[in-house]
Amino acid sequence: MNFSFNGILINSLEAADVFTCFLQEPFKSLPLIWTIHDAALAIRLKQYNSHGQIELANHWKKTLNRATAVVFSNFVQPMIFSAFDSGNFVVIPGSPAEAWETNNMAASYNGDMQDNLRLGPNDIVIAIVGSQFLYKGLWLEHALILESILPLLADFPSNKDSTYHLKIIILSGSLGNYSMAVEAIAHNLRYPSGIVEYKAVDQDADAVLSMADLVIYGSFLEEESFPEILVKAMCYGKPIIAPELAVIRKYVDDGVNGYLFPKDNVKILSKIIRHVAPKGKISRLAHNVAARGKTTGRDLMVSETVEGYASLLKVVLKLPSEVAPPKDVSELSPKHKQEWHWDLFETIPRPTYQKRILRSDLFLDKAEERWNHTQKERSSSINAIDDTFSYSIWEEEKYIQVTTARKRREEQELKDRSNQPHGTWEEVYKSAKKADRLKNDLHERDERELERTGQPLGIYEPYLGEGVWPFLHVSSIYRGIGLSTKGRRPGADDIDAPSRLPLLNNPYYRDVLGDFGAYFTIANRIDRIHKNAWIGFQCWRATARKASLSGVAEIALLDAIQTRKHGDTFYFWVRMDQDPRNPLQQDFWSFCDSINAGNCKYAFSAALKRMYGLKHELDALPPMPVDGDTWSVMKSWALPTRSFLEFVMFSRMFVDALDAQMYDEHHQTGRCYLSLSKDKHCYSRVLELLVNVWAYHSARRIVYVDPETGLMQEQHRLQDRRGRMWVKWFSYDTLKSMDEDYAEEYDSDKPKRRWLWPLTGEVLWQGVYERERNQRQRQKEKRKQMSKEKLGRMKKRQRQKVIGKYVKPLPEATETSNSTAGVKKSL
Repeated sequence: MNFSFNGILINSLEAADVFTCFLQEPFKSLPLIWTIHDAALAIRLKQYNSHGQIELANHWKKTLNRATAVVFSNFVQPMIFSAFDSGNFVVIPGSPAEAWETNNMAASYNGDMQDNLRLGPNDIVIAIVGSQFLYKGLWLEHALILESILPLLADFPSNKDSTYHLKIIILSGSLGNYSMAVEAIAHNLRYPSGIVEYKAVDQDADAVLSMADLVIYGSFLEEESFPEILVKAMCYGKPIIAPELAVIRKYVDDGVNGYLFPKDNVKILSKIIRHVAPKGKISRLAHNVAARGKTTGRDLMVSETVEGYASLLKVVLKLPSEVAPPKDVSELSPKHKQEWHWDLFETIPRPTYQKRILRSDLFLDKAEERWNHTQKERSSSINAIDDTFSYSIWEEEKYIQVTTARKRREEQELKDRSNQPHGTWEEVYKSAKKADRLKNDLHERDERELERTGQPLGIYEPYLGEGVWPFLHVSSIYRGIGLSTKGRRPGADDIDAPSRLPLLNNPYYRDVLGDFGAYFTIANRIDRIHKNAWIGFQCWRATARKASLSGVAEIALLDAIQTRKHGDTFYFWVRMDQDPRNPLQQDFWSFCDSINAGNCKYAFSAALKRMYGLKHELDALPPMPVDGDTWSVMKSWALPTRSFLEFVMFSRMFVDALDAQMYDEHHQTGRCYLSLSKDKHCYSRVLELLVNVWAYHSARRIVYVDPETGLMQEQHRLQDRRGRMWVKWFSYDTLKSMDEDYAEEYDSDKPKRRWLWPLTGEVLWQGVYERERNQRQRQKEKRKQMSKEKLGRMKKRQRQKVIGKYVKPLPEATETSNSTAGVKKSL
């Protein structure tokens, strides 16, 4: 299945609102890279687990597991998210986020922090920062740094009335009540009270760094990526002093863009501090070093980030054959690895900027509220119904009943069309009553279904999964057709393709056939579901690209069909020359080759040779002229229903030939010579263009319909095609004869080999008609014979002999006996 994109990049937590779409087909298999910049979600996940909100935590875990790769910019965040690691975590050091945020936040901090610390305008502030990792030796390293700064106190007056003072702020992660430990260290080193203070790095880091005069990195722990806190300090334009760690020494040149000291000789740190801040003031040289450090920090680790993402994309993405293979990472131009493209950031409005962690928290608050609201609605709905009643089971049972009733009605309609003898009035009355009962069993037809019956055209939109529901139309002229029993739209009158064509229950053929599975489904006993004179199909991707028919174009197309403006015509509305896959405006066969790894012509020719039984040395590639006109792509077209059945007849045999030459290798290895990599869709891109070859060489008129205006323009005029068309090979008589040969072989020989053709539709030939007629005749004779036997049994039935009999006397005899009795009485 072709998309206008081959992967998804998510760079914000707020994209989770649309993330559910990527959990559904057909986007479920697309590579997805999600870059996480902060730990806000990890903190919330811990809270959810501790508060018993397991379902909400599992929801986020499922979301993270959907990503092909979850990318972090440092090695701390994967440890925070470790409970949700499914093996898809990747660390690519470096990000422009720190520099960009620092640039935005530099002017946003007011004097609140300065007032809280009681800082004067001439005070010197030294910030001590460290690793994001928390470990036992942290307090010892802070003590060593404070001991190195202690000689600097001599340059500051001890009286409180002085105009300038020294202030030391230690930024560190939360280690319980670490502020008391800092006070104890300062007290033991004889620091005056109030000079050394502790601030939490996750709350006050940017405020402290923005007003600091000097930043000292006080961690001696070797790390794999450059510390983000140092990047921020450099971007704020502060002079930095750091130990000679391998990752720091790689980017910081001592005395050029920062200062370094050996981690095993802390005494040198005191000399560097006195050099940077002589007599209690930051030197001019230190300011120059800080300016160069700001330039370095602004574009720090660009090369590593670009190369990391390039390598990841090369591994994750499966590019189509029309895309040139990417170059090796080492061949990237140096200009792409020197600095970030800051011009792209200028388009982001400054007033709407919020601090990253704050923005994430706000989004998570809203997401949690929505989740809780949904859970309350679900629980209230469950409590509102009786425990013994399940709505879903009832819906399923209702669907089964409706489907069964519909199938019975269709079979009855077909039965009524067959030749049946005229019955008595009693039989007609019984049939009418039975039809009335069947009618009552069916669901009430909605307005769209009633309107669809009277339309000259019905357009079907094949889809697979819930992800494409927003791209499907809700109109009487359109009808969805689900290629899978899962992911069907509730309440919609969509066609369930696998129930009509069992072949689509096989995931292999569902993927490799694509929309052709819908064509075969509709054509299979078409009179049961399609009552319109014309039929059309529209790919949901056309709607996604805004290339679907507008209301004006629909009216124009219906008018052309009703007035028979062009006759037996193939209408299409997505052009090949406007396809993003065809930027070079290639001709038909060159374009087909470009999207099929250069093997389209070979595959097409081989399939036609196998289909028609031609010799291998003959040229079996139908000509598709370059005459300035264009062709149809993206399977969005319309044509008469009778012509559609003819096209399906041709397509079934062509697909069978393609499958015969590709199935074994593709099914076993997943590789197909129509793609440069493993591709479960294999020859679906060849099938996308097949309708053009059939329409051209079967002498159909080809008309392009502008999807916006409805204007029509004939392509490849019939009079210009004379002498170029292979009419003999694409005529109805030829295809019908071949189709009957296929059917006779399958029906008579019952071949045991794997054969796709019988599974793609009906198997009909003259022998089938004769057998069915003979079967009906035998059934008729059998019924007659049974009726005769029944009458014979009734005639031969033995009757029980009469045991006794009462004979009623005649009226005359009764009167005579009564008169005689009266005479005797009188005597």
